[in-house]
Parts: sequence; structure tokens; C-alpha cells
Amino acid sequence: MSVLNFAAFDNTPLNRDPYDFIVVKDAIAADRIEELNRDYPHIDKPTNYDPRELDYGPSFRRLLEELGGPEFEQHVAKKFGVDLSGAIKTITVRKYSEPSDGHIHTDHWSKIITLLVYFNPEWEQEGGRLRILRSGGDIEDYSAEVAPLGGTVLAFRRCNKSWHGYKRFKGERRMIQMSWVKPGRLAWYAQQTARLCTHTFKRLGRLLS
Repeated sequence: MSVLNFAAFDNTPLNRDPYDFIVVKDAIAADRIEELNRDYPHIDKPTNYDPRELDYGPSFRRLLEELGGPEFEQHVAKKFGVDLSGAIKTITVRKYSEPSDGHIHTDHWSKIITLLVYFNPEWEQEGGRLRILRSGGDIEDYSAEVAPLGGTVLAFRRCNKSWHGYKRFKGERRMIQMSWVKPGRLAWYAQQTARLCTHTFKRLGRLLS
């Protein structure tokens, strides 16, 4: 049996205000979330990890396989009306958020689609709720707010106005981030360089604080 609920993904309408995005709140059943959290990799730092660097249980491995597989890619491509053939898939896993996370941005130009899978069993905090923003200068000007609750999938089509971010939160905020990146070495290397620079500045900030 699949971990992902493909029917829920297909049946959820695509939002277009202020850019193309989708929020699927039952993309993974509640009982599977409990199992996935038991199999979630041990992470003790607030950074993104390549799954190949981590140890995790079988249900989490199955989810990663489904996310990276051709069937799910076809569902995503159809939902957004884009051609993802030839695109490079990247997947990272994160467990903790730090105060420097959540700043308003549009994502790197090399990305086509960004997709987030959340795992937290509950969420009462004001911070850490990702907001789909109408501009790059006001965190309160949003069309949707998504708590990182287990089973929720958020995906959006990257463009010059795909502003998003969240109010500061420090603590456990479990998620998988997946991106389809434009084909070609230039786009891939540009994204990796940008990611490295971001991580370097964050490390420096933690050391200075």
C-alpha cells in the first residue's frame, strides 16, 4: 500500500492567488504519520540533510522512494501543467528550525516546483506556519497559511512572485523538501552554490550569537 494518498493530491484544487500552489492536508493518513515519525532519521542540528547521509526506518524509506518515483512525478506534472521530464529531483530532510529560517523569498531561479511534506503531530505555535505571500515585503499579506502538521503536503510553482516565508520559530519542525530543478549543469550548480552560501552564512550567524 502506498504511503502517499495520490487521490487526495489529484482531488485538491490548484490555487492561483497569488501564484500556483496546492495544499493537501490528507496526503498521508494519520496512522502512517505515527509510523513515519518512529522511522524519522535522527537529526540534532538545524540544517537540511541529503537522505543519503542519514539513517532511518523502512516506512520513511518507502516514502522517499514514492516521492522520488515516476508515478508521483506524473501526478505533480499534471496538477501544475508542466513538463518535468528531464528535470533534476533534489530531496532534503530537516528536523529543526532556527530563528534565521523562514525569511521571505521566492526560491532559486533554477527550481520549477518546490514541494514540502510535514510530519509534526500537532502545532499550536504562531511561528513556523508557512505563508503564501502576495509580496516580498509584508509577512502579514498572505493568501494562505500552512501549519507543518503531519500528512500535509504543500507544493508551488516557482516564479518571480512566488514569495513565501514564516514567522520566526525555534524548535522541532519536521519536513521533507523536494524540488524539481531545471535540467542542465548550470542550473544545478547555481542552486548548489546558493545553498552552500546560505548554510555558510547561517553557521557564521550561529557562531557569532
